[in-house]
Amino acid sequence: MNKPTKMLTRAGVIAALYVVLTFIVLPVASGAIQFRPSEALTVLPLLFAESVPALFVGCLVANLIAGTAVQDIVFGALVSLLAALLTRACCKMKGKGAKIAAGGIFPVVLNAFLLPLIWMWAYGALEFAYFAQVGLLLLSQGVVVYGLGIPLYLSMTKAQERFPAVFGYENKNARG
Repeated sequence: MNKPTKMLTRAGVIAALYVVLTFIVLPVASGAIQFRPSEALTVLPLLFAESVPALFVGCLVANLIAGTAVQDIVFGALVSLLAALLTRACCKMKGKGAKIAAGGIFPVVLNAFLLPLIWMWAYGALEFAYFAQVGLLLLSQGVVVYGLGIPLYLSMTKAQERFPAVFGYENKNARG
């Protein structure tokens, strides 16, 4: 499989996983107290460039399915895109721990501080005061991004080492 095909396929899988992982917890995937296991995928830009647009598309589709306001659909997905781009910028850092810590901070902080502003604009009010909402999102995003994202990142780095033809960008067996 050539590199563009592999990247497109991987992007499609990541976007689909984001949607499915959001959909299966739909009652708690949106709202003041939010838990989206799909946000664990936000560590993938540390490994795969194609996960950046995939996370944007996945969030866009998930918000559309969840029936959120247009502002939340569009601008919530744009927050995910910005977080993914900033996370991707951390991929060249040395040390897995530093890379994960730095890369994970963007989806946690940007979602926590920007989503309540989008919700106030879209719905006219929040379920809790702004800073209470920020605190709840910092907690839930932190648990998912670090609690689920770190094991995902570590397992994907091992998969890249063990199966480079599948999880890497280069099929080493195809060399002549």
